[in-house]
Amino acid sequence: MPFSRRDLALLLPALTAASAAPQDQKKALPSKVFVFEDLAVKVNGQNKSRAVLNGEQQSGFAVELHITELGPGQAPHAPHQHVHEEIVMLRSGQLDVTISGQTTRATAGSVIYVASGELHGSRNPGPDPAIYFVMTLGRDS
Repeated sequence: MPFSRRDLALLLPALTAASAAPQDQKKALPSKVFVFEDLAVKVNGQNKSRAVLNGEQQSGFAVELHITELGPGQAPHAPHQHVHEEIVMLRSGQLDVTISGQTTRATAGSVIYVASGELHGSRNPGPDPAIYFVMTLGRDS
C-alpha cells in the first residue's frame, strides 16, 4: 500500500515519539536492602562517604541518599545553595549547621531540613566523627 507525503507527514511524528518514549522514561528505583558493609567507601582525608541510592521513585520524583562520616573540625564543602531540598539525619556526633546565617548545634538523633534555595553549610565541631545520612529530594534543573 503506497503512502502519500501527507500520510508520511502525519505518521512520522507519531513514529518518532513512539521510538523516543522508552529512552525518555527512566526506570524507577527497585525495592532493595542496602547492606551497610556492602556499600563502596569513598575516602577524602578524614572524611568518608557511601553512596546508597540515586534515581526516581515510582512517580518519577528524584531522590538520592548517601551516608557521610565527617572528621572532627571538618566541613564537607563550602556553604552553598541549590534547587533540590535536603534532609539530614545525624546518627552520631554533632554538627554546627548554618542555614541562612543562623547556626544551630545538632546532636545525635537530630534531623535537619534545608528548603530549596537556602544558603546552608555544616561543620563538625568534634571531638568525634559525625556520621549522618543525607537525602536529596528533587532535581536541580
